[in-house]
Amino acid sequence: MFGIDGTVLLFVLLAGCSAGAVAYAFLFTRISNEQNAQKRLRTVKSADTDQISVKASRDRLAEVAKRRRSIQDSLKELDEKQKLKDQNVKKPPLKVQIRQAGLHISMERFYLYSALCGLLLTAVVFFSGASVYVIPGALLAGALGIPRWLVMFMRARRVKAFLNEFPNALDVIVRAVKSGLPLNDAVRLIASEAQEPVRTEFRRIVESQQMGLSIPEAAMRLPETMPCPEAGFFGIVIQIQSQAGGNLSEALGNLSRVLRDRKKMKAKVQALSMEAKASAAIIGSLPIIVAGLVYISSPSYIMPLFVTSTGHLLLGIAAVWMSMGIFVMKKMMNFEV
Repeated sequence: MFGIDGTVLLFVLLAGCSAGAVAYAFLFTRISNEQNAQKRLRTVKSADTDQISVKASRDRLAEVAKRRRSIQDSLKELDEKQKLKDQNVKKPPLKVQIRQAGLHISMERFYLYSALCGLLLTAVVFFSGASVYVIPGALLAGALGIPRWLVMFMRARRVKAFLNEFPNALDVIVRAVKSGLPLNDAVRLIASEAQEPVRTEFRRIVESQQMGLSIPEAAMRLPETMPCPEAGFFGIVIQIQSQAGGNLSEALGNLSRVLRDRKKMKAKVQALSMEAKASAAIIGSLPIIVAGLVYISSPSYIMPLFVTSTGHLLLGIAAVWMSMGIFVMKKMMNFEV
């Protein structure tokens, strides 16, 4: 009985194992396919995620490259425009120089004043008993030299006054922009509250806006009436910010800091060159002082220089050589910052 039950039990056990083996044989392929499918699904999802990340990174790089190209094109275009404007800044026509000096006179009136100045200087030289050869030189100096020198002097003085006030105006614009005011209102604030000549120059920008120009275009025209690199820097900053975007207050703040650093550097260079300028002034004035002392001590010794043709020739040669020396010393002492 026990042997029969053991045989049946063994048979049942073997039948169960056989059924399990058959079922595993039939289901193995399906289970393996499902596992492979899940594995491929995970691989595809990971690949899609990586592809999305790569695409996003590629898009960011493309956007950065596009923005860089845009900035480079803008800088190149601005540089070409600036080169054309620098020709008028360095060697502008006389009409532009008069405008840059802040004078509101026509060319006809300027030529009239020049002629009157030449005639007046010629009359003074003639009635002072000078030689006949000196009178044409006095006429040329009075008609062509003194008026143009006066225009250049007023132009340089106006530029200096502009540079002294311009960083303060930029600081006001930075604070106005940070407080939420638009750039147009900040420019109008400078045009009404700043000191001269900054107020006049920014008023021109406001008037240009009223005539249809944008602020970047009006700012780029600032060097036409204010011949200094700092005015060009302001126009370039506004132009780049309008085309490429960015933090305007930070850009103008950096520009204000750069302008102040340039001013400090100029003052430092001027202080370091004062010794050379003093030496040049002493050397340049020494012949005149010696001639005056000799005239006081013994007039008969030096008078042949002023009453004879040979003396006039020697004085002319000495004046030419002294002028050349002073010009060379001036070039050696002037540094561009």
